Amino acid sequence: MSKRVRKAIIPAAGLGTRFLPATKSQPKEMLPIVDKPTLQYIIEEAIQSGIEEILIVTGRSKKSIEDHFDRSVELELELEQKGKTEMLEMVQDISKMADIYYIRQKEPRGLGHAISCARSFIGNEPFAVLLGDDIVDSETPCLRQLMDAYEEYKTSILGVQKVAKEDTNKYGILDVKHIEGRVYKVRDMVEKPDIDKSPSNIAILGRYIIMPKIFDILENQAPGKGGEIQLTDALKTLATQEAIYAYDFKGKRYDVGDKLGFLQATVDFALKRDDLKDEFEEFLKKKGAELIDKDKSLALVK
Repeated sequence: MSKRVRKAIIPAAGLGTRFLPATKSQPKEMLPIVDKPTLQYIIEEAIQSGIEEILIVTGRSKKSIEDHFDRSVELELELEQKGKTEMLEMVQDISKMADIYYIRQKEPRGLGHAISCARSFIGNEPFAVLLGDDIVDSETPCLRQLMDAYEEYKTSILGVQKVAKEDTNKYGILDVKHIEGRVYKVRDMVEKPDIDKSPSNIAILGRYIIMPKIFDILENQAPGKGGEIQLTDALKTLATQEAIYAYDFKGKRYDVGDKLGFLQATVDFALKRDDLKDEFEEFLKKKGAELIDKDKSLALVK
């Protein structure tokens, strides 16, 4: 009988250089989309999918992550004294979200190395990986969709979507055989291929369920693209030893590790908020009208 997926790894050891200077002293995972850190969206997805234990792989200057998901007695006391019950409950709920553990990746040696740091935490179980650069807005949590596929196929499942051909050099790209519906069998994969050498436009997008055999492979994995231990390279080896499937998940995915993607997520999530959407929508309409007028003025000048 196959084991169910109970544990998840969230790698959060990156330096976040694309968001400097904001990330000089705070982790990129703590940058807020509206008023909630990006990492909290990821953890909420994991919990809503049925994950019981979470390991966050951190690096230097990441203490604020631990502080955020821990209790803040002073803040709770102040909110209680001021009668701010709703805020108090929100703050308390964060610290009760799940069993969260931490381990430090002592040197930035790539995603594959970050995953290998979690070996003792995972043991001999299938596990989930959620990357903090990808937020998925979906009716059924993205990871839950993969877990449902795992329960059907009992093997590693990669979360994928199709990307524009010109963007294939940004992702791990798959060579696949279509099986049924949204399911593919993985034949091969390559990390950030040259656009003209990409085997498809089906990209791995930040969600994985992986069998524990990957740890033996990662232990002997040579550095790949960028001189780092690449998870995609290890998965490529795993695919030669056991079946790996890909699931084309439903939902809108935001690359919040990119400034434009981060802004798009902020706008869309703000428009979903009952306390913000009316005024914010009005602001966007005015801004849109101003841009149209500006374009007309420029056209007249030309």
